[in-house]
Amino acid sequence: MKKVLDYVLSCVYLLYFGLVLCIFHLAQATAFNLFGRPAHKKTVDWMNAFIAYGWYLTGSTIAYRPLTNLPTDRPIIFVANHQSMFDISPIIWFLRRHTPTFVSKIELAHGIPGVSYNLRKSGAALIDRKDPKQAIVEIARLGKLIQQQNISAVIYPEGTRSASGQMRPFVTGGVATLLKRAPSALVVPITIRGTGHFNPKGLFPLRSFSKMSWTVLPGIEPTGRTPDEVVKLAQEAIAEELSKAI
Repeated sequence: MKKVLDYVLSCVYLLYFGLVLCIFHLAQATAFNLFGRPAHKKTVDWMNAFIAYGWYLTGSTIAYRPLTNLPTDRPIIFVANHQSMFDISPIIWFLRRHTPTFVSKIELAHGIPGVSYNLRKSGAALIDRKDPKQAIVEIARLGKLIQQQNISAVIYPEGTRSASGQMRPFVTGGVATLLKRAPSALVVPITIRGTGHFNPKGLFPLRSFSKMSWTVLPGIEPTGRTPDEVVKLAQEAIAEELSKAI
């Protein structure tokens, strides 16, 4: 019975999801071309709110737990574990005050209504994982952007998704490049739970009645620490939070 429900509710949500992407693709293009980046950002924020809260159509729930007060007078590098494509929307919505801008694989820059347009226009670092030099240049550009504008970058140091919830080792390179170009940035870990369970294999079927959460942990001051030390502290903090019973 549960499996049948998963299929039915997945169909309902994915129809809704497709409509949200198409409607907000047009809204983004209109906002960007007529009113500029601030208006475009607001449409992106609301697109991601509709995506995330739409999960209630599957009986699933989302929770945002900030365990720290985040500064607005310096850039932030958010470091998170990565379980699913659905990790992203709540970060954009709940942390919209900090303008989260992502390190993303370049393949996503085309072909997905709403999402691809935002990646191209938001300043995201679109990296080719087969071309390390290009990836470093893109991440460095993003670091410079967040330093100049006091906004935030989001990076998944695992490099790829782990739907099982078991974290892969964190790679330091991307965070090190961001810190080099954004030396005043605060590194803030985010623990993501449940999205891998909700979205284990592609988009269909989703698992209904999943519980998902995003916990923003206390920041890590990079001053006086090597990038390796910063990334290790972030990974340990995320792992410790994941190990706690809810």
